[in-house]
Amino acid sequence: MRVNRVGGAGRRALAVLAAAVLLALPACDSEGDGGGGGKKKTDGRSTFTGEPAEPRPVLAVKIDNVAPARPQTGVDRADVVYVERVEAGLSRILAIFSSDLPPLVGPVRSARESDLDLLRQFGRPALAYSGAQSRLEPVIDDAPLYPITPGRAPDAFVRSGDRAAPHNLFVRPAAALRAAPDASDAKDIGFHFGAAPASGGRPVQQETVRYPAARFGFSWSGEQKRWLVSMDGTPAATTDGKRLAAATVVIQHVDIRDSRFRDRWGSVSPFTDTTGSGTAEVLRDGKSYQARWVRPDAEDGTEFTTPSGDELNFARGQVWVVYTPR
Repeated sequence: MRVNRVGGAGRRALAVLAAAVLLALPACDSEGDGGGGGKKKTDGRSTFTGEPAEPRPVLAVKIDNVAPARPQTGVDRADVVYVERVEAGLSRILAIFSSDLPPLVGPVRSARESDLDLLRQFGRPALAYSGAQSRLEPVIDDAPLYPITPGRAPDAFVRSGDRAAPHNLFVRPAAALRAAPDASDAKDIGFHFGAAPASGGRPVQQETVRYPAARFGFSWSGEQKRWLVSMDGTPAATTDGKRLAAATVVIQHVDIRDSRFRDRWGSVSPFTDTTGSGTAEVLRDGKSYQARWVRPDAEDGTEFTTPSGDELNFARGQVWVVYTPR
């Protein structure tokens, strides 16, 4: 039987599970100190969100996003949320955690080739995922990251009893980072935060991004000063009932082409090319701003400017980046 949403009992079960995991963690873990070397001197703000935070190790988590996987857990506490197209026109999420670690994140699913290039701008982060196509595994092993899977770090993963596999695997971020003690701390990836451009913004209440088999909506809430997220026409919330909401949404136009890999059913995996340059729309403060983006190499961050070349600041808070074909 297909399950579109987890019922109230399911949400309560996951909330209890998350609370139990949180209580079981050492005090330093609940504050997100997962290792990765000494603290760097900063201005006291996250380079990912512009909000107060000290540099801490970076953990990326590949998250399932089909209907039976919703609602997800922990996504509301990510610094950056990337949305990628995968096989059959569906979508998956790559969530970046550093300044705030929830007790659980998931459901965790398999990695893709696109993730490897995207993550190179973070230095050597940890990547939590549930596996990958067999030909991709050696490519992941050679990539500059710490692969965290149930086979490599079994203590970092738990399964929920209220969902069917494969949508029931969750990662414990603090435990995952203990398995990657030298993961890179958060650093500049090109984002800048501050006042909006003085001109050029178009007032909008809602924007929609469509994939062949997935749809994302972003509706402006003046009360919350956030873009409320919907998925496939349904308001998106976490297992504890928190509505997913972003301070800034970037709709980034990129090249999406066939990769050399296929899934187990023979469908070709798309490759999302996040290097080079192109156009984007940046949503903040109830307005849409036309933008240019440039990322010369995989090791570089992505800079966003206005069409005239001025730096385009993001609003402080969680950033969503949705990749869509040019």
